[in-house]
Amino acid sequence: MRRSNSRLFWWVLVGVTGIDAVTKLLAVKHLDAYRVPYDLNLGDWVQFTLVHNPGAAFGLHVGPHSRWVFMFLTLVALVILGRLYLATRPGDRPRAFALALVCGGAVGNLIDRVRSASGVVDFIDVGFGDARWPTFNVADMAVSMGAFLLAWVLWGEETEGAVAPAPVVHAPAHGAGTPPEIS
Repeated sequence: MRRSNSRLFWWVLVGVTGIDAVTKLLAVKHLDAYRVPYDLNLGDWVQFTLVHNPGAAFGLHVGPHSRWVFMFLTLVALVILGRLYLATRPGDRPRAFALALVCGGAVGNLIDRVRSASGVVDFIDVGFGDARWPTFNVADMAVSMGAFLLAWVLWGEETEGAVAPAPVVHAPAHGAGTPPEIS
């Protein structure tokens, strides 16, 4: 039934998770000092800075049990995303692609939470001077892009269903002289 979506879905999910894991391993191995920017010779707008985030996006933290809370929430999200995937029509590649991006990113960050109490490895640091975006990783990019694409796809599905049907013209029951009924 969903076979036409499964190849795309699993390739993207595994690809995102793998690229995320490899880039995090490289960041931990090659970025010597914690929270010290590594200049990429692209100006100061893109640099690598090793950070471990025990919380969620934008440093959201819910106390000493953040690791377990966010692991649980990620598992709940993956179940919901899995149900969305199972409800995806065969051939709906944009929806399958969006779900795979979000799932791959969620799995990538979940692996970090399971692996270490230090939190998720973040290392991509963008901004100008002291005005910096919170440091992020490949999984975060996949979740963000996938969530945006999924919202767009779901919005499109909803607007398809919201189009009013054309009026139905019924043929007259008696003779050709009576006007047709419109309902």
